[in-house]
Amino acid sequence: MFSSLIFSLPPVQPTDFVAELRAREVLTEAQAEAIYEYERTRPFSLHYELRTLLYLGIVLLTGGLGVLLYQHADDISHSLIVAALVLLMAGSFGYAARHQPPFTWQQAPTPSVLPDYLLLLGCLLFLSLEGYLQAKYTFFSNRYGLATLLPALLFLPLAYRFDHRGVLSMAITALAAWVGLSVAPLSVFSNQFLTAAICRAAIGLGMFLLLVAWQSEKRRLKPHFAYTYLLLGSNLLLASATAAMSQELLRPLVLLFLLILGVCAYLFLYARRTHSYLFMLLSVGYGYVAVTYGLFSLLEYTHGDIVGLFIFYIICSVAGIVWFLANIQKIVGTDDRQSL
Repeated sequence: MFSSLIFSLPPVQPTDFVAELRAREVLTEAQAEAIYEYERTRPFSLHYELRTLLYLGIVLLTGGLGVLLYQHADDISHSLIVAALVLLMAGSFGYAARHQPPFTWQQAPTPSVLPDYLLLLGCLLFLSLEGYLQAKYTFFSNRYGLATLLPALLFLPLAYRFDHRGVLSMAITALAAWVGLSVAPLSVFSNQFLTAAICRAAIGLGMFLLLVAWQSEKRRLKPHFAYTYLLLGSNLLLASATAAMSQELLRPLVLLFLLILGVCAYLFLYARRTHSYLFMLLSVGYGYVAVTYGLFSLLEYTHGDIVGLFIFYIICSVAGIVWFLANIQKIVGTDDRQSL
C-alpha cells in the first residue's frame, strides 16, 4: 500500500514529497523532520561530474595533440613525435595495467577511475600514432584494411582484460570499418557507402554481434558487455537492412522485412525484460519504418488508393504514437524503478 501510494504521485521535489506524505498522515512529524534533516545535510556526489571532466580532458588532450601535430609537423622532428606518442601510450597502458584488479569473467570492481581513463587515453594515442605513421611514412601503404584491423585486434583483448566497455565500443567500431573496407575497398574513394556488398556485410556483422550478446548473457562471460554488443549490433543490422530495403539493394525484400521485424521483436522483449526505454524506442522506431514501407509498397503493387490510405495511416500513426508515449512506462515495466 505504501509503495503504491508513492508511485501514484507525480514527480516532485523531496521536500514536497515528504510534505505530501505528512499531509496524508503517512509520516509522523518526527519522521518528516528526520527526513528534512537528512536532505539538508546529506553529501552531494560528484561522481558523474568528475568522470565527465576526465572524459572531456582526455578528448581535448588527444584532439589538441592532433592539431599540434598537424600545424607543426614540419617544425618538429618526426622521430621525436613518434617517440613522444609511444612513450605517452606506453605510460598510459602501464599505469592502467598496474592498477587494475585481477581478471574475472564477471564485472570487475573499479577501485579508481583514473586507470580506466588512462586506458582510454592509451587507445586514442595508438590511433593517433597509427594515423601519423600512415600520413608521414605511408606505413601501411594501400593496405587500409590492415590499418583498421590492428586497432580491433588490440582493443578487443584490452576491453576484456581491463573490463572497459568504452574500449569495447572502439574495438567493434574498428571491426566494422575493417569489414566494410574488406568487402568494398574502393568505396572510400568514390563516396559510395550504400552498396549491396556493404549492406550485406553490415547485416552479417550485426547478426554476429547479436549472437555474441546472447552468448555473453547465457554463458555469463562478461554479461554486462551484452548491452554494448546488442546496442551496436542491432543498430548496425537494422539501419543497413532498412537502407537496403528502401533502396532495393538486396532481395528478396520480404526476407529483409521479416528480418527487421524479427530483430525488433527481440529488442521489444529485451526492453521488457531489462526495463530499457532505449531498446523499446529502437524496436518501435525501426519497426514503424519497416511496417510503413511494407504497407505502402504493397498498396503500390496492388494499385490501391494511396492518398486515402496515407491520410488514414497518418491519423492512426499519430494516435498510436501518443498512446505509446503515454503508456511507455507500463509497456517497459518500470514499476520497480530499474529503467536504464
